[in-house]
Amino acid sequence: MDFELKEEHKMIRDMVRDFVKNEIAPIANKIDEEETFPEETVKKMGELGLMGMEIPEEYGGAGMDSVSYAIAVEEISRVCPSHGVIMSVNNSLYCYGVYKFGTEEQKKKYLVPPASGETIGAFSLTEPHTGSDASNLKTLAKKVGNEYVINGKKVWVTNGYHAKYVLLFAVTEPEKKHHGITCFIVDTEKEGVIKSQPEKKLGIRAAYSCELTFEDYKATEAERLGNEGEGFKIAMTILDAGRMGIAAQAVGIAQGAFELATKYTLEREAFGKKLYEHQAIQFYLADMRTRIEAARLLTYKAAFLKQKGVKYSEWSSMAKLFASETAMWVTDKAIQIHGSLGYSREHDVQRLFRAAKVTEIYEGTSEIQRIVIARNIIKEMKKLYEEG
Repeated sequence: MDFELKEEHKMIRDMVRDFVKNEIAPIANKIDEEETFPEETVKKMGELGLMGMEIPEEYGGAGMDSVSYAIAVEEISRVCPSHGVIMSVNNSLYCYGVYKFGTEEQKKKYLVPPASGETIGAFSLTEPHTGSDASNLKTLAKKVGNEYVINGKKVWVTNGYHAKYVLLFAVTEPEKKHHGITCFIVDTEKEGVIKSQPEKKLGIRAAYSCELTFEDYKATEAERLGNEGEGFKIAMTILDAGRMGIAAQAVGIAQGAFELATKYTLEREAFGKKLYEHQAIQFYLADMRTRIEAARLLTYKAAFLKQKGVKYSEWSSMAKLFASETAMWVTDKAIQIHGSLGYSREHDVQRLFRAAKVTEIYEGTSEIQRIVIARNIIKEMKKLYEEG
């Protein structure tokens, strides 16, 4: 068992770290404060191959492995979680889905532009009345001849405001419940798609999320991803990949807050000595570092299993659960170390704190992750029991 990063992984880390330092760090606070989508730097991420990292070069991607992707998301999110989630959604939720389930024709048409960074992709599952209950969809896709006429509303579509293509999940056979959900590749520039203004959010405010309303949108059979009724299975498979990406984002957020807190303890004095000399602060730093390293190992394990092509759903859920709760805990303690300065919007640590919260919510809440993990535990225990 080797825990040392390969040279290719170190090269990716260093390349992304330099890009973040030179291009993203100078604008991170400004775009969050002004809620401005970072079009120029997102375009540059595409030029560096960061928008389709695991997609083969023949389809516009960079042909890298899952560990490289996790490292890149972490490095970007360490400074700007908004950039991190824009990248993660395009990679994990859109490109991965089209690559895994699309036909050759669909890959050439709908995968190459987002994987190369020419356009942006999004994923649309959540509806106004359904969050964690993802099988209870109301958006309807009615078959009329060789077309599907789609009507309904989706919410919290990250990247949706700028996306050219969106993976949309709609009901084709309501009586079959979750077995009656089908996935479509939607072109948002076609008639029948209405985008709301971006939501006003607590954190990751430069990564736009919006509502998408569909009014008699017409999708052809060639725009259906997979077969009718396979949509729920497709969504759950994609979310396994997405959760690994969000785990990496959460690790990055925690690492960024830890670095800011550590730096501050070296600069600030209280009661005649540096903050780091106080045992209470040392205990904070020790716990922060330990939790981050544990979260990183879980995330890399999930990424490693994914690139090996073996089942990694439970590991992805464990990584997201632990990393997201670690991010929330670490950023909270980072603000506590900074005191009143940590509460000021002029300092980075509060921005990371606000961003950390959503990692416990999107792409499956912490409660959903615990359900997934528990189901796997019970399944394993039943198997052991039956085998005697």
